Amino acid sequence: MWDFFFALFYIHGMDKDQAFLKAFQKHVPLPAAEYCWNLWKELPFNFYITKTRQTKLGDFRYRRDQKIQTITINHDLNPFQFLITYVHEVAHFRAFEKFGLNIKPHGPEWKIAFRNLMTPLLTDQVFPKDILIPLKRHFINPKASSGADLFLSKAVKKYDGQKTDGVSLLVDLVPGEVFELKGRAFKKEATRRTRVLCQEVDTGRKYLISAHAEVKKIEKN
Repeated sequence: MWDFFFALFYIHGMDKDQAFLKAFQKHVPLPAAEYCWNLWKELPFNFYITKTRQTKLGDFRYRRDQKIQTITINHDLNPFQFLITYVHEVAHFRAFEKFGLNIKPHGPEWKIAFRNLMTPLLTDQVFPKDILIPLKRHFINPKASSGADLFLSKAVKKYDGQKTDGVSLLVDLVPGEVFELKGRAFKKEATRRTRVLCQEVDTGRKYLISAHAEVKKIEKN
């Protein structure tokens, strides 16, 4: 059950503290585990490691009716993606705590908090160099999602442990190739920055799909 659903509430006592630390040791690069734990200790929050969600990697929503706020992260992220996502959500929490609820979710207050929290982690002891280089570039002006940064997303995805045979990133396909996504067939057309214009084979309708979407190429007979 640990891999599929794990929850820790802010409760005084060494047992919970140690369990919390072990959770980070399991899910983030080991040199970053204590740092992540300290972020929670400094300003505690409810923390859930959840089942896979297709629409998001993590989540934070500030609730006025809750004394202690909540952060959630998907259980199946690779250690580098888990770490980036965790700090991303903690930055939301810190920004709202400091500046109030009238700020934009990914505005300058969040960008500063995210950059400040990530800076101590931007070393080759935490991240491999092929992630560290685009990650440092990303933090010049952090985006709302690391997935929106194509170079960073590709570097991080290389460390995903289990991939189905034949799965590729949409950006790596050649225009004109046909692929399957969520049971539907599309033909790749033109790349537009972080999204790709694609035509659904059955309907002829066109969609903009994330360039880093994982798709399965359909071989021609």
